[in-house]
Amino acid sequence: MELDSDIKTTPRGFHCNLCNTNIPNQPSLEQHVKGRKHQTLSSVRAARKAQEAHSVFVSGIKPETSQTDLTEYFQQFGPVSDVIMDKDKGVFAIVQFSETDSTQAALSCIEHQMKGLKLRVKPRDKKEFKKIPKKSQNLQQALERLKPVLCQMLSVGAQMQCVLERFQLGENEKKARGLLIQLLQEVFSEFFPDSQVLPFGSSVNTFGIHSCDVDLFLDLENTKAFQARGKSTTEQAAEGTSDDGHSEDSILSDIDLATASPVEVLELVATILRRCVPGVQKVQVVGSARLPVVKFHHRELNLQGDITINNRLAVRNTRFLQLCSGLDDRLRTLVYTIRYWAKQKQLAGNPSGAGSLLNNYALTLMVIFFLQKCEPPILPTVDQLKDMACEEEECVIEGWNCTFPSQPIAVPPSKNAQDLCDLLPAFFSFYAQFDFASSVISLREGRALPITAFLSQAKEAETMQEEQPTKLLHHHHSPKLGPLNLLDPFELSHNVAGNLTERTQHSFQKECQEAEKYCRSLQYQHKSTKGKSWGLVRLFTPRGEGPQKTQQGATEKMTISIPFKVASLPEVLRNQLQLAGDDFRLLWFQKVCSAVEGVFQNVLKCSPAPSTDSVFGEDSAIGEGMETASADLSMSTNDDGVSSSTEVSPQGTAVVGAKRPLSSDSDPSISPHGKKPRLESSTMPGGLCWTWVQRHTVWAGRRKVRRELIKETDSRQDGSNMELESQVTDHIMNNEPEVKDPVEFKVQPVMEGGTESTKAVLKFQSANDQAGLFQDFFHFLEVFLPKMVETLLEKGV
Repeated sequence: MELDSDIKTTPRGFHCNLCNTNIPNQPSLEQHVKGRKHQTLSSVRAARKAQEAHSVFVSGIKPETSQTDLTEYFQQFGPVSDVIMDKDKGVFAIVQFSETDSTQAALSCIEHQMKGLKLRVKPRDKKEFKKIPKKSQNLQQALERLKPVLCQMLSVGAQMQCVLERFQLGENEKKARGLLIQLLQEVFSEFFPDSQVLPFGSSVNTFGIHSCDVDLFLDLENTKAFQARGKSTTEQAAEGTSDDGHSEDSILSDIDLATASPVEVLELVATILRRCVPGVQKVQVVGSARLPVVKFHHRELNLQGDITINNRLAVRNTRFLQLCSGLDDRLRTLVYTIRYWAKQKQLAGNPSGAGSLLNNYALTLMVIFFLQKCEPPILPTVDQLKDMACEEEECVIEGWNCTFPSQPIAVPPSKNAQDLCDLLPAFFSFYAQFDFASSVISLREGRALPITAFLSQAKEAETMQEEQPTKLLHHHHSPKLGPLNLLDPFELSHNVAGNLTERTQHSFQKECQEAEKYCRSLQYQHKSTKGKSWGLVRLFTPRGEGPQKTQQGATEKMTISIPFKVASLPEVLRNQLQLAGDDFRLLWFQKVCSAVEGVFQNVLKCSPAPSTDSVFGEDSAIGEGMETASADLSMSTNDDGVSSSTEVSPQGTAVVGAKRPLSSDSDPSISPHGKKPRLESSTMPGGLCWTWVQRHTVWAGRRKVRRELIKETDSRQDGSNMELESQVTDHIMNNEPEVKDPVEFKVQPVMEGGTESTKAVLKFQSANDQAGLFQDFFHFLEVFLPKMVETLLEKGV
């Protein structure tokens, strides 16, 4: 294969400059060049170059000049395919012709006169085609601007205070938001009598940052009462007729607020914003959101805003955060520091509010929960705050008890005297060890609730929904369970971290572990006397910008994690896990091992090597303290009441629960030499190992084969379907020759959990790879294997 100008040879393989991607070997390079990403970027680059050759840059126009004016003028030189105007100031444009000759004709014209304007026409600048820079590069640049200031501080606490002062809203920004709210209140009062515009969210909850959105709740309850009283009369205002012939003063006569849908009301709000609020632009109704909103932008103040009409709980949440920040000054400093750290590590900061990363509200609640768990507690629980409130402060919204004191003075101060330098590492240590998989975080109770309790709640909610589909109390709603479960302090059916994916949750916990490790070093604790980065500067280094791992280290850690995802489990397995109680991990791990074996043997058609030994070896921990496993799938209980499950694998050996036999002179009550005694029922299994042989490149070209098979069978595409994927493998094996040297590899599943999120970790090791194909196969398995295992678990296969 002849290398093009985009491909460069490196000591470790190849590098594609166009895609900014490293490629390990020649077969992977051929796949990459034919792949969608490379082909798409090549096409985009070619199109950009063609556009540059067919375009001219035009200046000297006025803001009122339209695209039609320019199109009509430049058509004298040839067909015009597009005109791109400067949207901000309207002083230049790019005119694109259909032919290169037309471009040359326009450039050869000495003078251009259009409607009294003297236009300046010149060739369009030819820019080098570049991909959009990675987010980490922008984050590194932002850190470089902050770095000199942080390095001058004398302590980590001072650095954290600097971060707070650097990013918090300034007084002028608060005043600008106040002016916008006042303007909207005056306008909406004209159309919605007795309505209120109530701010909530970052702008007013004491945790706002520069350029944060203005979130507003338009309270129309009093307006509904006003409209109901007005129905008894038939008077209609005759003044204020707009251009379209409708009376703006009688806008309420066009809609019944009591029966109209939220989207219908928001459409009316959007109309008022467009017509009656000076400086407002880019008004858009988003009716598909969890809570429909109207988005807008105020040009002079340069502020983005959201207006909702059914988010009274958010206003109460804002008051709660205001109270918490007033109870202890350390909260705000911690929140700003951790938010910036999470942004730098690409754990938070969803664009346009949508995405799989943590949002600022969720991060703030996680900090509050951590402070509730400190010893002694720094912040009280929501239930404790409820007991401290007086009778006049009782508040119930949509069936949820939202009672808490209105002033911080009603809450006794905390006796915890830890400083910020100690609290930050403690936060990372707390969540580095937190068992996300089996816990639901509750700020109301100030503790982690067992997830098994919510499995039964979900079933009860489904039953009640079937029996009373139109009348279901809020307290019977079960939150959407996911990789990270964080209950709203008041709306207990809302998981504020429900948008997170397994990857985000895993990345968060991994970064917490790395941060905890760094905070134990002298580089965190003491200022550098040589002017080097220290304290928060190193902690804020964006992901991927730190020291690179060696190739050897990368090879040692060839692992694939399959996390415990309760939301995707079938009801039958959920019920089994609930019955297992605290020992549900063992049962789940057994199912995962069975599914992994099924994927390799039945889907990818791998053959077990003759040396395969699918039993737990001497290092296995699962067999300690358990009765001998039976040969069929069953549940056995040891003397301590710990349940375990066993299953015969397709290869005829026990997969989970096998017990290492003791020697004849061993005392069963005494732990073997070198073994730690079993302390708790969450001891994790290990020792199982498969050895597989793959004789075909079943990973190459799967997407193309899958599309062809779907087209032939006229079936719905489902990339996780076991039968379809088996057919794809069969098709490749029947049409592609066997590789000269088969790939032989070992897979050892190990369960991790107990003090951190439960997951099955598959450790891979190449046993025979003379053709150098194992790296490509493993790269394919990283995505394919967890997806297939999840599918098998969902279907109960």
